[in-house]
Amino acid sequence: MAPIQKECDYLVLGGGSGGLASARRASGMYGAKAIVIENKRLGGTCVNVGCVPKKITWNAANIAEHMKDARAYQFSFEETAPFNWGAFKRKRDAYVKRLNGIYEKNLKSDKVEYLHGTASFIDSHTVKVLLDDNSEAEIKAKRILVAVGGYPNLAPVEGAEHGITSDGFFELETQPKKVAVVGAGYIAVEMAETRLFIRNDTFLRSFDPMVQEKVTAQYEKNGIHLHKQSSQSKLEDLGNGKKKLHYKDQSGEGSIEVDTVLWAIGRSPELEKLNLKVTKVAQNDKGHIKTDDYQNTNIEHIYALGDVCDRGFELTPVAIAAGRRLADRLFGGMKDAHLDYSNIPSVVFSHPEVGSIGMTEPDARKKFGDDIKIYSSNFTDMYFAMHEQDEKTPTAYKLICQGKDEKVVGMHILGMGSSEVLQGFGVAIKMGATKADFDRCVAIHPTASEELVTMK
Repeated sequence: MAPIQKECDYLVLGGGSGGLASARRASGMYGAKAIVIENKRLGGTCVNVGCVPKKITWNAANIAEHMKDARAYQFSFEETAPFNWGAFKRKRDAYVKRLNGIYEKNLKSDKVEYLHGTASFIDSHTVKVLLDDNSEAEIKAKRILVAVGGYPNLAPVEGAEHGITSDGFFELETQPKKVAVVGAGYIAVEMAETRLFIRNDTFLRSFDPMVQEKVTAQYEKNGIHLHKQSSQSKLEDLGNGKKKLHYKDQSGEGSIEVDTVLWAIGRSPELEKLNLKVTKVAQNDKGHIKTDDYQNTNIEHIYALGDVCDRGFELTPVAIAAGRRLADRLFGGMKDAHLDYSNIPSVVFSHPEVGSIGMTEPDARKKFGDDIKIYSSNFTDMYFAMHEQDEKTPTAYKLICQGKDEKVVGMHILGMGSSEVLQGFGVAIKMGATKADFDRCVAIHPTASEELVTMK
């Protein structure tokens, strides 16, 4: 049967949040004929196996921590049953499925055509789509956005397939009792359970040293067994629900039996099935699509955003913002519309939470030399006033200021509620706030964040 022939103004490859935001804006606001192609579930990594289910799971862990904290406040209660992992998973899955439906409904309301299937380029203007019923469609588009996202990497070791990635974590039907997590970035820190294997001595190496050191120390205090300076050589499936991980760390060679090994060592752009080479779109040495500040590739009518491009911010709100700006420029007549990638706030849902915006201290010193001033504060949140000393979780804040006006070029915070605190302060720093601007803000007492406007 001959392929179905379609034409459109704007073809979006990928149903993640960034691509959907761009397509909806192009069609719903500017009247462009837009088509979205996705071969998995709408919402991409964030909704299905990333931000959303991760935050729900983190909330569950946080509630468990609050139950412990309640005893310090003299609450006395008994657990009538242990945590029901299976029921929790089913309810979390149902929430995600409902979001998938909302995304599809929103596409319809903005008159965006949605095709579920696998796309591959025929030429730089034409894409072939293998649909779910094994029929094919050929779509010729004036402009094409590549926003197919990425996938989590397996470690390059023998037997790596016996472990899982962050995708597999959300498929677990039963709660593993003993877990080995390999990695030191966002995913590894947010999902750590018992043993954590890192290549160096600290987590979160792209963050400020204060964050790295304090999060690492707190995880050790919390009983997480850290294997520093580690590498893995082999993963065995023992056939009884157990896995054996062979490793080398600062103490020498060893092995450990666990229920689950979680690889959290980064992601790669999901371009293998796209036949991108026929378009002559340029990629960097890691396979990411090269883009400029306007999401342009080297091919005039092809654009890229999100995890698949080389901008370095694999964050859902970044992709959404970039997608909207791109639609504004291409279809809304806003010739200079583009996302400013400077001072983008980011958080890690670790225990305690981490927030960061702007330059780290090493980066600031490299750029400005001695023309910076550091303000910092280390303290215990009043929430822990009723706890024993060894039960308290630290809070630490750092401001990095530059020049005689002491413009805030970096802020790094660690402690309860850091994700919420950072959002507001991020606006101020994006606007160019100085230390004097912070000082002029009257403190809200008693809060932890008042420390940010009272540092000396």
